Amino acid sequence: MHVPDGFINAPVSAVAGVAAAGAVAVSLRGARRELDERTAPLAGLVAAFIFAVQMLNFPVAAGTSGHLLGGALAAILVGPYTGVLCVSVVLLMQGLLFADGGLTALGVNISVMAVVTTVVAYAIFRGLAKVLPRGRRSVTAAAFTAALVSVPAAAAAFTLIYAVGGTTDVPLGKVATAMIGVHVLIGIGEAAITALTVGAVIAVRPDLVHGARGLTAPLKLRVGGELIDADATPAAAPAPAAATARSHRKLWAVGLAASVVLAGFVSFYASTNPDGLEKVAHDKGFDKGEKEHAAADSPLADYGVKDITNTRLSGGLAGVIGVGVTVVAGSAVFWAVRRRRGEDSGPASTATDDVAVAPAAPATKPAENA
Repeated sequence: MHVPDGFINAPVSAVAGVAAAGAVAVSLRGARRELDERTAPLAGLVAAFIFAVQMLNFPVAAGTSGHLLGGALAAILVGPYTGVLCVSVVLLMQGLLFADGGLTALGVNISVMAVVTTVVAYAIFRGLAKVLPRGRRSVTAAAFTAALVSVPAAAAAFTLIYAVGGTTDVPLGKVATAMIGVHVLIGIGEAAITALTVGAVIAVRPDLVHGARGLTAPLKLRVGGELIDADATPAAAPAPAAATARSHRKLWAVGLAASVVLAGFVSFYASTNPDGLEKVAHDKGFDKGEKEHAAADSPLADYGVKDITNTRLSGGLAGVIGVGVTVVAGSAVFWAVRRRRGEDSGPASTATDDVAVAPAAPATKPAENA
């Protein structure tokens, strides 16, 4: 789905860039409400994980491969606004360092792969969450469905953009049929990866899953033959802050280690077949307008380290570098957003707190009545 330079003409690419910049600006503001001390580090990890899994192309039909887009996964784990930023960070790193996705087409890619997938997936997820029974299985099922639909939705969005700004004369009906058809198949893989990842995080730390807040049924305990809420029992007590912090750090470490393993080792076994857009562009003939990437001479271009002849070592090292750069860049963005939220709300919240905790002045009698 990474659109290269030359597929879309300059005016439409510019408009898409403006639209993408506006979406990112809105997401930066919205992410202030989603990010806190717990979720800000998780957002950087989500970006790195998406980068790693995007290196794992899986085969679909007729010599075509696909990979995770990540919009649904990011939206459900850390929220829709933060999700747009996660995927945008990944696309920026891929375009600048790995020559994957054109630089003039960055606005198109952010609009299609970050904004459309996130908005469509989260809308479907929230709609299903309202009608399905509350519970972990329902959250996972909603995540599967949302991810499945988000991929062909992105393919349809690209087709619309190509209809307006495509640089070659190709029958749009054939492009739409081929793009949506192959991306329905890719969407099945996206849905499976999203559901498995969301389910795994919910099993360990459901409080960190943005989409699961308020959706899981409260824990019930049987006391004296009756089921009551766990929070209502005298023995119930909040987990110590130190234990929660250790659990959070453990999840972050495991997630980062998994990302490194996927990008550094498992990626060697990924499918080498062309991905959905590349295959359709070649079959339908609109790849003739593709231009050489501006970062084609990058030392990490095409997910390999320049001057390292061993293919396995070159690709694995590039993947590890990509995970490291993405987690650092993503974490920096999200901590900055989180800090801005604290600066914006600090004085007001402090004043409110002062009023709330100030003790009432003791009543005194007038001197003449003493």
